[in-house]
Amino acid sequence: MDMDREQLADFLRRRREALRPSDVGLGDGARRRTPGLRREEVAQLAGMSVDYVGRLEQQRASQPSEQMLGAIARALRLTLDERDHPWRLAGHNPPAHRGSGEHVHPTLLRILDRLGDTPAQVVDDLGYGLAQNRLAKALFPDGEAFAGLDRSLVHRWFLHPRGRDVYPPEDHEYQSRVQVAELRASLGRRGGEDARARALVDSLLAGSAEFRGLWERHDVAVRLGESKRIVHPELGVIAVDCQILHVDDDSQKLLVFTATPGTPAVAQLELLGVIGQQTFAG
Repeated sequence: MDMDREQLADFLRRRREALRPSDVGLGDGARRRTPGLRREEVAQLAGMSVDYVGRLEQQRASQPSEQMLGAIARALRLTLDERDHPWRLAGHNPPAHRGSGEHVHPTLLRILDRLGDTPAQVVDDLGYGLAQNRLAKALFPDGEAFAGLDRSLVHRWFLHPRGRDVYPPEDHEYQSRVQVAELRASLGRRGGEDARARALVDSLLAGSAEFRGLWERHDVAVRLGESKRIVHPELGVIAVDCQILHVDDDSQKLLVFTATPGTPAVAQLELLGVIGQQTFAG
């Protein structure tokens, strides 16, 4: 498929101009001379250079990669149908909608944009992290340090040396059981032929005797919320309540971490906000 630079540029510019800063969790600030987001704001949200965003809108850019299109789709808060359009204009076949990889469900992303005072993140049903707010990045400072299958929380848990640092040792047995049970439920929803799910499960079966033993039990579970104890490298153990919001097909979920009033975790999360500001300033 050939890239249609003119139509792609027009679509991206119009989608950018249709968004308000408040739609993506940014302050509206002073009056703007032009409608919508600025190019530098889209670049910030997508994790790419302002120059490249400008070249795309000016029909001067080379064909964007699938990874880059996914980042732009998240930055512009595109729905799945809207996301498919720029993929085709860029000369790519859109990914399948079911378990659609890096594309964050727009409803979850809109909620995440508005959660500025509590840690929150979006993960898919295989444990892959898709989006975090500033406080979640401070709560889980290693969350973006992994690649490949290790981007899955489940894969890290069983096969990565640092995968279990986030929970106290006495909670490890429980976490192992529920993570396997949730993965079993996800494989059932996706079907045994789903390539991403099978690759993850096959790697875990090959590399972890603990996983193999739990997998053979055939436990199935879907968590809707629970209390957790998170180990932070600077603040120690933080006791939080984790509320989970699923999308309709259970392919993605939003995790929101809050502290019970009157507990030490309230002050710890306030300190987390300070740590997060220092991290982003540095």
